[in-house]
Amino acid sequence: MQPYTTLIQAAELRRLLEHGGTPIVILDASFDLADPAAGRRAYEEGHLPGARYVHLDEDLSGTKTGRNGRHPLPSREDFARRVARLAITPVTQVVVYDRQGASFCARAWWMLKWLGHDAVAVLDGGVQAWLEAGGTLTREAPIPVPDKALDAPPYPLRDPRLPWIDVEGLEAALAAGGTQVVDARAPERYRGDVEPLDPVAGHIPGAVNRFFRDNLAEDGRFRTPQELRAAFQALLGDRAPTDLVHQCGSGVTACHNVLAMEVAGLAGSRLYPGSWSEWCADPRRPVARG
Repeated sequence: MQPYTTLIQAAELRRLLEHGGTPIVILDASFDLADPAAGRRAYEEGHLPGARYVHLDEDLSGTKTGRNGRHPLPSREDFARRVARLAITPVTQVVVYDRQGASFCARAWWMLKWLGHDAVAVLDGGVQAWLEAGGTLTREAPIPVPDKALDAPPYPLRDPRLPWIDVEGLEAALAAGGTQVVDARAPERYRGDVEPLDPVAGHIPGAVNRFFRDNLAEDGRFRTPQELRAAFQALLGDRAPTDLVHQCGSGVTACHNVLAMEVAGLAGSRLYPGSWSEWCADPRRPVARG
């Protein structure tokens, strides 16, 4: 079976689960920035059978220093240990979902790619699509991870499947020219009209806005590859996909735009994980508004 590497439809996931034979781990990454406990509560009230919960702050982020953003990446070595404890191996098909239009599970998708795992896909449409396809939710806890998995060595580090750039690299790239930053936040946050989460309002000078929710159709599923390709080609102009750097508030919803470009067949764009919350933590860095 060819692995699912970007999106998986609910009917396809049902078929995989019913037929067996393919080792699958399902991760529920539901979250709410305003209420960090809300995602776990929603998971406990009903989740896909067998799904395990991953928390943005606890499982998909590293240690904050006050200068590295609100959701800094852990080291790849630390994340490899966390992934192994979820019983994920290099041959596992991972499926990630949430209840927020893939705004948080896209981060889990990106991080597994960053670790070198290729067979990871977002459940297109999330919980609602699962229910519409005849799937059910359960409150039952998943089967415990075997002790041997808890004691297993970390997931073997491989070459990352997706590129990224740190703040020093981004500053150098912007100074050299040719790099286009794409800001995934809502337009009013991009413009600096409001800023509910970070101490400084505005955006990285030269950045253009692509609100991540524009990647979704009215039914909550991703737009067609053709529609996404047209939208991102308009941002690219004469540039190659590798010239695009995605950012948001803290390196979470920017992953949604990375995923959308991969779905569109525009591979190679980079994530700036620190994003606005890291950029604006240093008063020496310039800020644009409007």
